[in-house]
Order: sequence, then C-alpha cells, then structure tokens
Amino acid sequence: FMGKAFLDLRTLEVEKTHFIRLPLEDGAGTISLLLTITGTVGPNSTTDLDYNKESTTVSSRYIDSMIRRYGLLNSFKNLDDVGWLQVKVLRAEGLASADMNGKSDPLCTLQLVNQYVQTHTAYKTLSPEWGKLFEL
Repeated sequence: FMGKAFLDLRTLEVEKTHFIRLPLEDGAGTISLLLTITGTVGPNSTTDLDYNKESTTVSSRYIDSMIRRYGLLNSFKNLDDVGWLQVKVLRAEGLASADMNGKSDPLCTLQLVNQYVQTHTAYKTLSPEWGKLFEL
C-alpha cells in the first residue's frame, strides 16, 4: 500500500469534466485524474485513454440529450437508473519507493460505495502512466 486520496463528489459540478490532482496521504506523491459526473447510465467498463488536456469538456449536444432523457417528465421511468460516474485515471507522480531497487510497482484502485475497479500494475516506476477510463 503506497497511499490513498479521498474526493467528496458532492463538491463537484455535474456534466463538467474536472481535472483533479490529489495529494496522497502522508506526502506519498500525487495522483492526477479527469472526472465527470453525469446523469446517464453506462456499463461498467475500462477503456484505454488517449489523453488530451484540451478535450476535457462534454459536448453541448450530449448534455442536451441527457437533459431530455433525465428531465422531470422521465424521472420515474426507471428508478434504478440513477446515473454513472466516469473517471479517467491519468498518472501518479512522486510516489514513495516500496521495493529494494528504489522503485515500486504501483496500481490505482477506485472505490464508489461497494464497487472497486483498478488499473493495471505499472512495474518498476515511481511515475506510472495509466491512461484508463472507468465508468461506475
């Protein structure tokens, strides 16, 4: 275990992609991610991400379609349909060494209530690049 960071999703604006850099506990480094809270339903998935800082906004056409789909008139059609969270895990920096060789084998785990997803393990590095997109 190399560290963890917490993020209160209630503080974030919905339908907007946020670039977030969080410090890990005890100064163990930082983790960077793109996070979007939106009112759609998507399957649990992991996707490789071709990260481009300029393409971090949700299109207005997409937002309009979601407003129609989840507007007041449609809000009780499917009570289990509460939305999904999309998190893009980009990289971590300045991680503490955990191996004898001065490196580590880090991975990133995300938890939303009882659901966990994780990136692949990046071997022998203190600055892993994951570039993964998770939908919860």
